[in-house]
Amino acid sequence: MKNLILALVGSLSMINAYSQDLSDAIRYSSGETEGTARFKSMSGAFGALGGDLSAVSINPAGSAIFNFSHGAMTVSNQGTSNDVFYGSNTQRLKNSSFDMNQIGAAFVFNNKDTESLWDKFAVSLFYEQLQNYDNQFFAAGTTQNSIGSYFTDYANGLKLSEILALPGENISQAYSGIGSEFGSDHQQAFLGYESFILEPADDSDDENTAYTSNIAEGDFYQEYSHVSTGYNGKFSANIGFQYDKNIYFGINLNSHFINYERSTYFYEDNTNTGSTINQVNFDNTLSTTGEGFSLQLGSIVKVSNFLRLGLTYDSPTWLRLREETTQYLYTLEDATNLEAEVDPAVFNVFPEYNLRTPGKITGSAAFIIGTTGLISVDYSRKDYSSTKFRSNTGVDFSQQNSRIGNSLKVANTLRIGGELRHKEFSYRGGYKMEQSPYEDTKAYGDLKGFSLGLGYSFGDSRLDLAYENSKRKMDHTFFNAGNLDAARINSTNSNVSLTFSMSL
Repeated sequence: MKNLILALVGSLSMINAYSQDLSDAIRYSSGETEGTARFKSMSGAFGALGGDLSAVSINPAGSAIFNFSHGAMTVSNQGTSNDVFYGSNTQRLKNSSFDMNQIGAAFVFNNKDTESLWDKFAVSLFYEQLQNYDNQFFAAGTTQNSIGSYFTDYANGLKLSEILALPGENISQAYSGIGSEFGSDHQQAFLGYESFILEPADDSDDENTAYTSNIAEGDFYQEYSHVSTGYNGKFSANIGFQYDKNIYFGINLNSHFINYERSTYFYEDNTNTGSTINQVNFDNTLSTTGEGFSLQLGSIVKVSNFLRLGLTYDSPTWLRLREETTQYLYTLEDATNLEAEVDPAVFNVFPEYNLRTPGKITGSAAFIIGTTGLISVDYSRKDYSSTKFRSNTGVDFSQQNSRIGNSLKVANTLRIGGELRHKEFSYRGGYKMEQSPYEDTKAYGDLKGFSLGLGYSFGDSRLDLAYENSKRKMDHTFFNAGNLDAARINSTNSNVSLTFSMSL
């Protein structure tokens, strides 16, 4: 069909930002500690336990639980299986990725003053992955809704003169110029017009604002391919204190890094009577990079030798994000074999914007059964409706923020983990349930999962292995305009992690 070599023939700052939506807000707000194998094998229920780098990540007081300086490195393999239901058909696609998802160390400093109530403090430095964006899925089926609606939704209400190439302009120049002067919405209408999908009500009137689609109603065979890569990671500096033997508290200062890339390909074919467009190929790519800051405050109290309680506050994360996009559109009329290739070969460079993700409160309890084992429970609350887009360049995000407030809600997470020890071996298991952040839980369901693990102690070092499995059902909308059917995805994530840790 094409061999597109991306050429930077235009770099533009758009009046209107790329259409950030709810999926963007959730993508950058839902990262969770990937963590050590011991942490993952107990489903992350470590808020009142400490003594593990991942425990420090979710409760900063956990570093002061260490008796000795400690270092750890974790590698993992993440597998994703997506069953996609679309147009009465089901497609399955699997992928996997291998990462070093955590590395760090905690350094313990004991107070030599035996009369002081301050027993020790610990300093920790670590990097970890909060989310792996490597994913792909494929949908294919026959529906009664066409991609033509995407372009008419954008075009209707726009003047014909605002979506036309000026005399002497080529496709790249016109696409870039329209984006610079009017914004991304006008670019979508320009693509639809140049590919002959759009039909103006009066093509002789530059003031025309009404458009129809040259794709007639009927049945449409469609394919959609989605491939994403990248990560959401953070580097943390921690300090924790132990006071009067039974009280621990600490703080984490976190620097966040985001790199997300997505490529989508949409294909549509029809033989409907009256259609002057019978085939459409529409490609889109998105690249997002950014950085941000957050902090965490935490405490752990040893109520008794049997019971520990923990409390953690995670601040919002303040992110600065930048986006680039490319687009390509091809159409074909079967009867005349007339092709239209709209290939701007332009990187759209959008103004930097800010995203404030929601904060979180976590309460924890751990029941210590001597040297035999333990049971731990974490319960957290996160208000996704408080997520906010902001801009320092005059971009108006009021519509997106209003949708967030109306569509997202408070989501609670429950994690339960247990560990049984026998000589040098440790046997672990866990369960977690994360509520959907959406008011419409049918469109984006709860996440439920379990975990298993095994550990072996060599004395001053330890090797831990974990397996984690989680599932979620969700609807995926191909585009943020038009009336195309949503694909129903049953997603299963599995993760195998291996951690080597040692006293320093």
